[in-house]
Formats: sequence, C-alpha cells, structure tokens
Amino acid sequence: MNPKVDFFFDKANQWQKEFEKLRTIALSTELVEELKWGCPCYTYQGKNIFLIHGFKEYCAVLFFKGALMKDPDQILIQQSENVQAARQIRFTDVQQINDLEEALRSYMFQAIEIEESGAKVEMKKTKAFEMVEEFQNKLDENPELKEAFEALTPGRQRAYLLHFSSAKQSKTRETRIEKCIPQILTGKGLND
Repeated sequence: MNPKVDFFFDKANQWQKEFEKLRTIALSTELVEELKWGCPCYTYQGKNIFLIHGFKEYCAVLFFKGALMKDPDQILIQQSENVQAARQIRFTDVQQINDLEEALRSYMFQAIEIEESGAKVEMKKTKAFEMVEEFQNKLDENPELKEAFEALTPGRQRAYLLHFSSAKQSKTRETRIEKCIPQILTGKGLND
C-alpha cells in the first residue's frame, strides 16, 4: 500500500466499497502501487500494468496493454473505437467484483506476463486516421501550417485529426480547425 494513493480511496464518494475491493485484489499481485493521473496505478519494474478508476455509471480496472490479452471470460471492453491499446473490466457493484475475483486476478497476472514478454501493441499509424477535407485544404493552402503539423508528435497529430473528424457538419469542422491553427503553429497539442 502506498500512502500517497490513500487520498483516492478516502475521497471517493461513489464506488467506495468497489474501489476498496479492487485495491485489495490489486495489492495481492505484489505490483507497486503508485498514483498516476489521479488514480491508483499498479506497475511492474516501472511499467504501467493497470489502474483503477471510476465514472458516473461504473468503476473499472484498465489494462494498458489490454488489446494483447486473451479474454476467455469476455469481460474486456474497448472504451471507444479510437482506443487502441487499453481495455477495461467494468463493475457497477461489489458483488460483480466478488463474482469475478478469480478471473480478475488471472487477468492481472496475464497483464504482468505480457509486460515481462516485452510485447507491444501495434498502434495504427497517423496516416490511418481520417484527414478531413477541410483540414487537408488548409494544409495545401498554408505550407507553414503543413510543416508545423508534420513536426508534431504522432499522438498530437492523431488528437487533432480525431477532433476534426468527430464533427458531423463541415461548418463545425471549419470552426474547430480555425480555432486550432494557432496552437498547431506554435507546436502545441490539442490539450497542451
């Protein structure tokens, strides 16, 4: 138990019992408990294996390399179509955690084995993400913008492409693009 992580469990109004049960199971793996992104994160030799987090409708264990895991119990969930590596196991009450405790522990040890093996999730390249016509036109018209966009890290490029392509209407895409151009030109990501 890492005392720095206690605040997460102490402050929880919702999912208190569920978080406590998940923490007990997580600590049984003998992984190192750390606080990352404001959540309890369990690491092996400095590498993130899984974390515990909560949302309005559920709490979950998120496996960082969940896409590589076998899922015999069909309980791993991809949060959205854009999440490439991580997978969650979601819970809405303590009884579900109790019922899945052995499976959950097994998945945790499987995640450790995947990390030990050195396996990596094959991420989609930035080119595989949709480039909306409105943004492509801006890049074609403005060489400085194109150069600045290409200089961004692949993750930052993908964040912009997802942000632009998620707008249904062309007018909204145009507005988003215009709003982001100054950030792109200064080398910043969408959320920097």
